[in-house]
Amino acid sequence: MLKRYLIPLTLFLALLLTACQGSEEKKAEKSTKKSDAASRAKQAGYLYGTVKETMDGGGYTYILLEFDGRKSWVAVPPMKVKVGDEVMLYPGQVMKNFHSKSLNRTFETIIFSQGAVSPPMEAKASNRSDMAAQAHSGTSRVEKKDVKITPASGPGAITVQMAYQKAKELDGKQVVLKAVVVKISKNILGKNWVHCQDGTGTEKEKNFDITVTTKASPSVGDKVLIKGILHKDKDIGAGYFYPVLIEDAEITKLEK
Repeated sequence: MLKRYLIPLTLFLALLLTACQGSEEKKAEKSTKKSDAASRAKQAGYLYGTVKETMDGGGYTYILLEFDGRKSWVAVPPMKVKVGDEVMLYPGQVMKNFHSKSLNRTFETIIFSQGAVSPPMEAKASNRSDMAAQAHSGTSRVEKKDVKITPASGPGAITVQMAYQKAKELDGKQVVLKAVVVKISKNILGKNWVHCQDGTGTEKEKNFDITVTTKASPSVGDKVLIKGILHKDKDIGAGYFYPVLIEDAEITKLEK
């Protein structure tokens, strides 16, 4: 009788042991993948970690991210994320004592990021400068639009493509161009960061989109006249690098 029950019991224990071993192996594999992802992210300069808290407000998603052994608040364009998610984000500008009016909350330190790296496992930029140029140059993160607009004329008049072609010559000079607003990030470092295109340039050459900083608040789709100072190879720190940037521009909305 004892033998009759001993064999099934032995089989059950063997299966239980196998299941436990499989579970431990899966945990170990998951831990290894997480470690590898964190290592690649750190090497490339990305922010990688676990979401500990999140909220939305004022056109941003705020994420309390635990990474590199510490917790930091990161603000990104609206994205779906929940507590417990593992995310990889582009680096960004660090701001001290930032007050969010929509949340009625002051963050002692917060990082403003362009958003999530997609897909996460492709954090393999060869070096930080290459990664920064790709993330923040204003070209690779914005797709080329089908834009038709009459170029500006007169002193300092250029096109987006010319801004890249003549960046060295125009560095530090005032330029004028007509373009269409294709993307805007508001109230970062006290300015609005506007992506503009005029139909010139190509995706291959990455010279079809230009970033403009301004106090003005145009809307996506607006045709605008831009007057500002062009800067070549503008590095504002924390991974933000722009081959061409037009700063402190006056932006006037044009008639359709």
